[in-house]
Amino acid sequence: MKKITIGIDGMMCAMCESHINETIRSHFNVKKVNSSRTKKNSVILSEEAISEESLRKVIDPTGYTMTGYQIEDVKKKGLFGF
Repeated sequence: MKKITIGIDGMMCAMCESHINETIRSHFNVKKVNSSRTKKNSVILSEEAISEESLRKVIDPTGYTMTGYQIEDVKKKGLFGF
């Protein structure tokens, strides 16, 4: 499992967060995505790595700016969660 954290600039409200989440979900096969306007980021959990270039191609046309990219391996903890 991969945890991908991307910095996103330009989110102002809950609808902005939802727009980013739906954009990511519609373009990539992800387990979970959560965006935060206050933290200015989105955290994606996915079975496969998603490249920075692929994410940038999807995020840039939405009007938001991708400002960072970090990927790390995540191991499942317990039966149901991370």
